[in-house]
Amino acid sequence: MKILVATDAWRPQVNGVVRTYERLGEEAQKLGAELDFLTPVEFFSVPAPTYPEIRLSLPGFARVRRRFAQAAPDAVHIATEGPVGWMARWHCIARRIPFTTSFHTRFPEYLKPRFGIPESWSYSLMRSFHNAGAGVMVATPSLAQELAGRGFDRILPWTRGVDTEMFAPRPVRRFGEGPVFITVGRVAVEKNIQAFLDLDLPGCKVVVGDGPQLGELRARYPDVVFTGKCVGDDLAECYASGDVFVLPSRTETFGIVQLEAIASGLPIAAFPVTGPIDVVTPGVTGVLSEDLGEAARAALLLDKAAVRAKAVDFSWENAARLFLGNIESAQFASLGRRVPSRRSRIVRRAASA
Repeated sequence: MKILVATDAWRPQVNGVVRTYERLGEEAQKLGAELDFLTPVEFFSVPAPTYPEIRLSLPGFARVRRRFAQAAPDAVHIATEGPVGWMARWHCIARRIPFTTSFHTRFPEYLKPRFGIPESWSYSLMRSFHNAGAGVMVATPSLAQELAGRGFDRILPWTRGVDTEMFAPRPVRRFGEGPVFITVGRVAVEKNIQAFLDLDLPGCKVVVGDGPQLGELRARYPDVVFTGKCVGDDLAECYASGDVFVLPSRTETFGIVQLEAIASGLPIAAFPVTGPIDVVTPGVTGVLSEDLGEAARAALLLDKAAVRAKAVDFSWENAARLFLGNIESAQFASLGRRVPSRRSRIVRRAASA
């Protein structure tokens, strides 16, 4: 089975969506599926407003048509609601090609504080985007319930995984002996990082990541360690150097950083909202509370070995099987079509393609 995946999130961006699809490609290949990624690198792009590090592609109709013809996919999955996603959606509808989508990001909650756009307007647009497909994949039961209440149809479960070899306890202490409270993610207003920085906690606070608020927060909180962007072993060592992972965001759809923290043996402190309530086992892998400081201090007392042990519950192989099963049931079985045999090759188009 050959699947064309249209995504606006791709390298050099570093975020949970990019990491998810990179690993999905690797695992799907092992399961005999061929993934071909249609990404912004194939088109001219411009900096996103207020996010210059993110490029918005400007795909043309003719180029997208040619790209679909070259790929000749058995199925189409649209990962994001950006220009590439909208253009792929337009092409699929025009040619009556069934497709699935994913709901990764709460854009309505991001757009309201930045541009004053009412959430109801944004959700109406996103509902139209996703309901045109054969199914929308979501990462957690609580998000599925919320989206169903907002009128989203044909919701399909798709969990995430974590690399337990890379993200694991290590004998490193980059930030001192602690206690070290760490958060990882995009340094932007929607991530609510200031709620973490304002906590009265013992020891050291660390923020790992880049984003539009980095310069401002560095100036306002000189006692906090801001590492900037870290990837690979650098990122894994940052996790392993912490004692508690604090997730201050209230707008996650999953929060893959939670799995990376758990695999590294870090208990999680978070608000009881979508994402944390689906991932954290209270009293075992973390503490959830509307008092984030209280949760962080309580998480210090949890057993790191027990936290790490829960990482085995999150397998990328299982995540890939769910993804492929959703594709097959939504786009083939429901239409009475035979599922194509899977072919073991992965394709990533370069900018020159």
